[in-house]
Amino acid sequence: TGVVVLAGALLEQAEHLLDRGIHPVRIADGFEEACSIAVDHLAKISERVEFSADKLEPLVLTAMTTLSSKIVNKHKREMAQIAVDAVLSVADLERRDVNFDLIKVEGKAGGKMEDTELIRGVVIDKDFSHPQMPKFVKDARIAILTAPFEPPKPKTKHRLDITTPEAYAKLAEAERAYFDRMIRQVLDSGANMVVCQWGFDDEANHLLLRNKLPAVRWVGGVELELIAIATGGRIVPRFEELTADKLGKAAVVREVGFGTTSARMLVIEECANTKAVTVLVRGGNRMLIDEVKRSLHDAMCVTRNLIKDNRIVYGGGSAEVSCSVAVG
Repeated sequence: TGVVVLAGALLEQAEHLLDRGIHPVRIADGFEEACSIAVDHLAKISERVEFSADKLEPLVLTAMTTLSSKIVNKHKREMAQIAVDAVLSVADLERRDVNFDLIKVEGKAGGKMEDTELIRGVVIDKDFSHPQMPKFVKDARIAILTAPFEPPKPKTKHRLDITTPEAYAKLAEAERAYFDRMIRQVLDSGANMVVCQWGFDDEANHLLLRNKLPAVRWVGGVELELIAIATGGRIVPRFEELTADKLGKAAVVREVGFGTTSARMLVIEECANTKAVTVLVRGGNRMLIDEVKRSLHDAMCVTRNLIKDNRIVYGGGSAEVSCSVAVG
């Protein structure tokens, strides 16, 4: 809000200068010089928020201040702690660098706001493709595929007419052979779980179940990349390229339910790359969850900014007035 007000005031003053016949380039140069003076003055009046890996309370208190005016202010201590822990999980304090891409914020309607938690791993809004597949996989070796579990289809418009039972049986046998070969290639790589970008039909699902291969289908491209980063795996476009060194690794993959609803989510924990984290936001409805997400994002951004540059100036317009005096 302050930025918008300040920009509006500057434009208003620029209009007065234009009316007096001053060239726009001269006005812009003046603004640049004033900006340089103001930045130098802010550096002089700033103070540092000292923190370290063992002393994180200043970061938590700053995040709490950010959340004070938000809808989550009732639980601001817990939310601030989650935001700080999430940022520190993906931060390099020596280089003062934070990789925000490794933080994922997921929301699930139901439960209470205080049920929001930080998960050291990846959460995807999917479940195992067959209800009889195990809900808990230990020491998971994950094949991350963009290849579909289905026989190849011709790219041109051809039609295959089946006129006899023998021809139908032959076609079914050929399809089953394709599926068997795909599953054999997955098993030979050493994988004990499959994450696929595309769907697969009931026959493929049944064969995966029979071969004790828990599978997840219709996983989005962004989520697939995050799983690959978190587990240290490679996204494989063809079954022939699947090898043991391209598998993602995680200590635990579990399916979690939410109360009496049919909603399920998959939690991939203790991944090979332990930096990837997920904040699972809970709330009574979708609108509340979206608001909590925005609030947590603000708190995370403030924490990241302090890690990158721990200088602060005071608010309430005092820094702006001080700069105004310095420029004037």
